[in-house]
Amino acid sequence: MLRFRSLGSGSTGNATLVEATSGGRTTRLLVDCGFGLKHLDARLGRAGLLARQIDAVFITHEHGDHIGCAHALSRRDRIPVWMSEGTWLATGGRDFEGRLNLARDGAEIAVGDLALQPFTVPHDAREPLQLVCTDGARRLGVLTDLGHATPYVLARLAGLDALLLECNHDGDLLAQSAYPAFLKQRVGGNYGHLSNTAAADIARAVLHDGLRHVVAAHLSEQNNRPDIVRRVLAEALGANEDEILTASAADGSPWLDL
Repeated sequence: MLRFRSLGSGSTGNATLVEATSGGRTTRLLVDCGFGLKHLDARLGRAGLLARQIDAVFITHEHGDHIGCAHALSRRDRIPVWMSEGTWLATGGRDFEGRLNLARDGAEIAVGDLALQPFTVPHDAREPLQLVCTDGARRLGVLTDLGHATPYVLARLAGLDALLLECNHDGDLLAQSAYPAFLKQRVGGNYGHLSNTAAADIARAVLHDGLRHVVAAHLSEQNNRPDIVRRVLAEALGANEDEILTASAADGSPWLDL
């Protein structure tokens, strides 16, 4: 069985739990840990877990709302960490006491009963990677922090059972916001963050009969609203608005089984 849960998603921090259970064994992966250690522990506690039960951490890129307490968590609980070489260098090449593993685009990673399939995305980071996780029967895509979806990105997302999908901003709200011009350009640019309409295009492109869950993530508190996201995604997916889940900054999402 494969299941996942967002622990929180937004500009203040991002972390997603992925679990694969086979027989009596459960493999637990934390994708990003963009919170302080105390806050991460509290969020894990609400999910019924302790940090030491995590088997590995995968960091998508070096921005603070994603890498957060990765170093402190790894050192305290002796958890292996995966990230790209570019991400590692962008954070100063810190010593993980032998627990750092370098990931690269297209190279599958085995973590217990999970296979991780990282792929590169266009984002303003040194070497960002997003991720597909599979237990061999089900596939979960994690896609946040990219300015647009390339054909390569869409190809990597084919045949998903679930997708955690960035819906960062509404174009009109961003244009009308108090953000300075350079920040609007950065957020809305090809190496920034996905707008609701761009996310809807991705959802429409990857939609197939086996896609069970699309969870909207990384919503901007200033430039987006959950009701707008639900409406846009529901239209793209041919679903009812009340079927669309959004991962909040405060609470993330519930556990979702695949």
